[in-house]
Amino acid sequence: MSLERALTAFAGFMVLLSVALTVWVHPNFIWLTVFVGANLFQQSFTGFCPASIALRKLFGLKTERELANSR
Repeated sequence: MSLERALTAFAGFMVLLSVALTVWVHPNFIWLTVFVGANLFQQSFTGFCPASIALRKLFGLKTERELANSR
């Protein structure tokens, strides 16, 4: 799995988790949804995402480009 796909999956999971927490635990968890959305928005412009750094270090994931170059 590439870093980009893992990042998309992680962001989707975090959105679903935050919505569930908002509904079943406390309404202020909506701010987690806002944070994830804002982070996705700024990442689309800057290319910087802290979650991608963490995924790369924790799981050793490679980008699509790195995977294509290694073949």
